[in-house]
Amino acid sequence: MKRFLSMLGLMSLPALALAEPTLYGRYETFRLPELGVALQAKMDTGAWTASLSAKDIELFTREGKEWVRFRLATEKADDTVYEHRLARISKIKSRAEEGDDEDDEPSGTERPVIEMELCLGDQSRTVEVNLTDRSRFRYPLLIGAKALRKFEAAVDPKEKHLAGSPRC
Repeated sequence: MKRFLSMLGLMSLPALALAEPTLYGRYETFRLPELGVALQAKMDTGAWTASLSAKDIELFTREGKEWVRFRLATEKADDTVYEHRLARISKIKSRAEEGDDEDDEPSGTERPVIEMELCLGDQSRTVEVNLTDRSRFRYPLLIGAKALRKFEAAVDPKEKHLAGSPRC
């Protein structure tokens, strides 16, 4: 009887509408309105957070709050200094630290994380972005799983630039 009543209760709930994810390619163009730039990005489901290529990264305090100052480390970047409120410090484990040597103490790189508006296609979302020098990589912006979730994105690794130019 309890099972029947439970089933009856579940049937009376409204059907949950699950949103279909939007399909994007492995590489997309994002606009960063706060920085006034559009950047090529790699959509990386294996990374957790988004990463932006930055240099001259400096933490400082303003009116009792933690902030970060940086310059873009991209091909066409000028010497503009950006300042943004710090959301948190993230500890990133490097792939070299994933070895089997049990005597090694795990260590990682600490990176400042900011919340930043990103525009993809006609969608705009505020996501966490960590700052690190990615100038040795082809794409100055890496979009990780956390940001992909916010965009309700699915990634087709054989496709590129399905969203077109950012329109927001």
